[in-house]
Amino acid sequence: MKTIFETDREFICDIQAPCFRDLSPEETGFIRAGKTQVLFRKGDNLTKQGAFTSYVLFLAKGLAKQYLEGDSSKTFNLRIIRSGEFLGLSAVFSENKFGYSASALTDCQAFLIEKETIAKVIKQNGLFGFSLARRYCEQNNNLLSVIQDLNYKQMNGRLAGTLLYLDSLRSEAPDIFQVLSRKDLADFAGISTESAVKLLKLFEKDGLIELDEKDVILKNHGSLSEISKRG
Repeated sequence: MKTIFETDREFICDIQAPCFRDLSPEETGFIRAGKTQVLFRKGDNLTKQGAFTSYVLFLAKGLAKQYLEGDSSKTFNLRIIRSGEFLGLSAVFSENKFGYSASALTDCQAFLIEKETIAKVIKQNGLFGFSLARRYCEQNNNLLSVIQDLNYKQMNGRLAGTLLYLDSLRSEAPDIFQVLSRKDLADFAGISTESAVKLLKLFEKDGLIELDEKDVILKNHGSLSEISKRG
């Protein structure tokens, strides 16, 4: 992690994300005064599960993955974090520790905003608070869907759902599959890497996908959706 100053070439000079547009000039200045801009290199940890946090992280540029760490080297990927999203919002309301880890899939630029700063602006600005609450609820609904898939779907259904989810991000991240390893795909589906590789080859044999080195090109979205639904 590297702190970025105004004199650095990578400096993002303004807060331009849609969620900040509801702020008054005074509130925008307050956010600017309470933030630090940092650069994370590919592979760096943005957050660490269980670590104490006094800030909320806003991803200004780049891609990251959010995941849970289990015993030993076991991990489970929850979602892809894209530009314009927050990490660690729970620290504003209750938790003082990160409940999950996140690592950079590409070089990432982020704002570290003191949680007291975010809390003060939420109390002052209902529209901004509503926007954050909506984002938080959307993330929770996504986590409930993930839990449901793990409990009720078989391996092929979980992997098909994973492929459809990642493919839906191509408009913003055309190289999404190329920044993920086969282990990453397996960790999204909650299966072993070996099972993921076998199922990918089976899907390719059935004409559902095309494998081009690390890239995965979906050829039959309808059939993959049916596999995902049937589980």
